[in-house]
Amino acid sequence: MSTNFAHGAWPTMITPFHCDNEIDYNALGALIEWYIENGADGLFATCQSSEIFYLSLEERVKLTKFVREKTAGRIPVIASGHVSYDLKDQAEELNRIAETNVDAVILISNRLAAENESDDIFIERLERLLEQLPKDVKLGFYECPVPYKRVLTPPILKYCISTGRFAFLKDTCCDMERIQEKLEILEGSGIHLFNANTATLVESMKHGGSGYSGVMANFQMKLYSWLVKHWQDDPETTDFLQNILTACSYIELKNYPANAKCYLNMVGVPMKEVARKGRQSIQTSTELLELSQLAQLTKRLEATLGIS
Repeated sequence: MSTNFAHGAWPTMITPFHCDNEIDYNALGALIEWYIENGADGLFATCQSSEIFYLSLEERVKLTKFVREKTAGRIPVIASGHVSYDLKDQAEELNRIAETNVDAVILISNRLAAENESDDIFIERLERLLEQLPKDVKLGFYECPVPYKRVLTPPILKYCISTGRFAFLKDTCCDMERIQEKLEILEGSGIHLFNANTATLVESMKHGGSGYSGVMANFQMKLYSWLVKHWQDDPETTDFLQNILTACSYIELKNYPANAKCYLNMVGVPMKEVARKGRQSIQTSTELLELSQLAQLTKRLEATLGIS
C-alpha cells in the first residue's frame, strides 16, 4: 500500500459496460493500461465518473478490487464507493472498499450532511464514521458535485488534519481564492490537494497544489501528465497548453461519461458507448465530429510537445 500522493495527474476512472449493462472487465483492463502508458500517476477508481450511484455495492467492490489487482502496484489506486446517507450503511460500504487494499479510501463530502446542515453536524457525523473505519487505512475527501457540491470549509479541513488520517483531497470548488485558502491550511499537514478544474490548475500548483484529478484525463491523459510535471519549465508553453485544455474541457458537458467512452474507442481503447448515467442514445453526428476533432487536436498538441 502506497502513501505517495504528493504529485501528478490522477484520472477519475470511467466504467466500460457491455451492451447488457454488465461491467466489461476486458475493456477496463485495456483502459487501465492506457492510463498508465499515457502518464497517469495514480488512479481514482469507483468515483462519480465510474457511475457509482448506478452500481451495486458488490459491483463497486469487485470493480475496485479489479483495478487494484490489474494495476499491480505500478501506481497508487484510491477509491470511494459509498453512496448511502445512513452512517451505518456508509461504514459498511467504506469498510468493504478498504478490504480491497486500495492506497486510500475516499469519502464523498455530501454524504455527511444535507445542503442546509452546518459544519458542526458534518464534523460530528464524520467523527462517528471514523470510529467505524480501520485506523490504519489512509483516507481522503472528494467534493463530489452530485447530488450537491459540499465544499470543505476551513473548520472541516482543520478537523481532518487533527485526526492524522487524511492524505488526499479532490477539490472541485473551481475558485482560486478558496483553493489558495485551503492550501494555506493544508501546508505541512500531509494532505495533498488535487484540483479537478483546468482553468485554475497551474495557479493552484504555484500555491502548493499537488496536481490534477479530473474528468478530462479520460480524453487528454498525456497532456495533463505533461502539464503537471513541466509547468515550471516553460511558462509560455504552459500558458498556451492550459488555455487550450480549458477550452477543450467543455466537452464534459456533452453527455459525459458516454462521450468519453466513445472518444476512447476512437483513439484505440475498444469499449462500448454504453453508460448507465445520462443520455443512453449514441452520440449525434455533430457530437461524433466534435470528438473526432478533439482527438485530432490532442494528437497535434502531443506532437508539438514531443510526447506523441
